[in-house]
Amino acid sequence: MKGNIQEQTFFGQSAIHLQASHYEAYILPNIGANLVSFRHTERNLQFLREPQNEAEMGTLVENPTIWGIPVLFPPNRYEDGQFKWNGKQYNFPINEKDKNNHLHGFLHSIPWQVDSTSTADHECGVTLSLNIDQQHPMYKYFPHMFKIQLRYVLSAKGLFQHILIHNTGQDMLPCMLAFHTTLNAPFDPKSTASDYIFKANIGQRWEVNERMLPTGHVQPLNEDEQKIKTNGVNPFFEEMDNHYSANPVNGSNRMELIDQRTNIKLIYDAGTAYKHWMIWNNEATPGFFCPEPQTNRINAPNLQACDDEVGIIGVAPGEIWEETSRLYSIAP
Repeated sequence: MKGNIQEQTFFGQSAIHLQASHYEAYILPNIGANLVSFRHTERNLQFLREPQNEAEMGTLVENPTIWGIPVLFPPNRYEDGQFKWNGKQYNFPINEKDKNNHLHGFLHSIPWQVDSTSTADHECGVTLSLNIDQQHPMYKYFPHMFKIQLRYVLSAKGLFQHILIHNTGQDMLPCMLAFHTTLNAPFDPKSTASDYIFKANIGQRWEVNERMLPTGHVQPLNEDEQKIKTNGVNPFFEEMDNHYSANPVNGSNRMELIDQRTNIKLIYDAGTAYKHWMIWNNEATPGFFCPEPQTNRINAPNLQACDDEVGIIGVAPGEIWEETSRLYSIAP
């Protein structure tokens, strides 16, 4: 059966609808290229937190970061909205006023261009992009010329994601990227949040202060956090807004979310270029949580460490940086 891709609306918003095998997905090009829905149609599973009505879509438009898979560039927090890198000063708007930080960058809420779509046997794909140049509103805060391209392919193997950043300017580009991936727990409407456990390839936990900025110190993992690395723990065991290093195992940097009632497992296999995980669970409120693969530490340019240690990727003029991830489910 050939994959199918169509332009549709999703609660009043322009959307690209992908269907292949037993999966379907919706992407919102005008709202940050957010892949807002990823479903298993045969089993009636909704893996991502998605709006269920027009009122919730209005909430997404106001705050796209806790729905679907938003693109964060640069991700997380920057102290006082300022940093220096490679001899250049950056001044971002303060959008987290209670902590006087800049939060989550510029790309998750603006329109992206749909470059191409494709269909083949049992799969379909769409490529979206943004060209940042001197006329783009982002340029005055982040004075670099670059193209960011995002491709999704849906097939029987699940959802494949490819991100590519091409430096089209004349100076070094600091690449700092994350995906604020928002997973439903439960993803099966017949299950409850208490049926779920998750695992992730976390390493050490970075201590943060009252502004949620790193102190430079490492905190020991508590007993339940240790379970994240081994047999798993409920995503809502305690309030989490935690910053961890990634610790790939057998070359895989991943998170697993398991419905113990059905034994269905959702695997989020992020690439190893994401050297950090943020895990946020909305004050331990059952329903959804966010395991976020992130290339860099929070506030990375302001930390007293080298670029490689804090995860800033310098992309030279004309060069390309890219990474892939995949979301898929396994049933018994």
